[in-house]
Amino acid sequence: MKHLLLVVSFFCMSETIIAQSNLAQRLFDAHDLFREKSVNVRREFKHRHLVPLIERLKTSPNFAVSEAGKSFEGRGIYQIKYGKGAPPVLLWSQMHGDEATATMALLDIFNFLNASGDGFDDLRKKLLEKSTLYFVPMLNPDGVERWQRRTAQEIDMNRDAVRLQCPESKLLKNLQQTLKPLVGFNLHDQSPRYSVGNTKEVAAISFLATAYNEERTINSVRERAMQLIVGMNRDLQKYIPNQVARYSDEFEPRAFGDNIAKWGTSLVLIESGGYKNDPEKQYLRKMNFIAILTALEAIADGTYTRQNRNDYEKIPQNEKNHFDLIIRNARTELNGVSYTVDVAINRNESNNADATGFSYRSSVEDFGDLSVFYGIEEIDAQGAQLLDPKSGKPVVLKLGDRANFELRSDKKNWKVDNGFLKN
Repeated sequence: MKHLLLVVSFFCMSETIIAQSNLAQRLFDAHDLFREKSVNVRREFKHRHLVPLIERLKTSPNFAVSEAGKSFEGRGIYQIKYGKGAPPVLLWSQMHGDEATATMALLDIFNFLNASGDGFDDLRKKLLEKSTLYFVPMLNPDGVERWQRRTAQEIDMNRDAVRLQCPESKLLKNLQQTLKPLVGFNLHDQSPRYSVGNTKEVAAISFLATAYNEERTINSVRERAMQLIVGMNRDLQKYIPNQVARYSDEFEPRAFGDNIAKWGTSLVLIESGGYKNDPEKQYLRKMNFIAILTALEAIADGTYTRQNRNDYEKIPQNEKNHFDLIIRNARTELNGVSYTVDVAINRNESNNADATGFSYRSSVEDFGDLSVFYGIEEIDAQGAQLLDPKSGKPVVLKLGDRANFELRSDKKNWKVDNGFLKN
């Protein structure tokens, strides 16, 4: 009898994995049909652009749109409700104003939920009847306006879950306390320089089932988040293989994720990191679209319970082993002494006046033996000399300096202009 139960369990698990994989592939193939075409550039999308997109949902009988509250500067923060069943699920994006990837993905999901006759109606019906979804896109619109992490009060809202000094923080806690969602999705962006464990792969997406105490205890609430992440990770591996990581679960007593888990809601953190040739994170927007919708289906039909939570621990942790550019084996000198160094350079974004665009400011982050680090872009200078492009003299490296220099050798010459490599 025990053997029979194991066989049945195996087949149920296999059918679940196949079904989820098929849905992920169908969503991947169809994403462009639902992609909100008016949004392509992260910084250019402000609260004033969000409002008409939310207002148009009011014409659909499947959505209930309301103003959940206002930001410190009086901008409306919207709640979009979809569905009429149990369990309730709460999703919010851009609590950090300069983290827009998931907001774009939520707009695509609204278009998806509002469509019909395209082969996905069974999924929409399931979500409509077997769950109630509450979306809060752009939770920090004042920060979005400035393209900054913090609120208008210069407070990091994700460290304000206890003191609740921001109106946006009070709003989020009130939603959790009144809606009592089974699952919450805390949607963020992270640095594009995180590594997947100690590997050369950049973390495109990172997940976290947040801890609710210092001991990082696993109860049923946290286990549910782990099981959901196991399913999402499996789906995304096909599209970003070996580029999914696990965010540190160190307990942060001031953070919303940790406290919401403590208050009884399974908290899934999704961090959009870096992907090659995707500076506006449009491919990662697509990954969010797939991951969120497949997870919502698993919540609606309960199939997440078939996932093995131990597989969560197998996801490599985020590490900080990447720089934008590493120049290896360059030669420089000081006081007439020549020596070999690797040079690590980052290109940091600096907002323009109205925070709708940016320019890069490069910085020398480290130099010396950097053999344990990776560059998103790398070159082997093969002993080429680091020279000042104006004087032609050897560069005296200093941390924090702009990366403007030439590399000259008998074999090849390069130029580094504001951190960008040019042949």
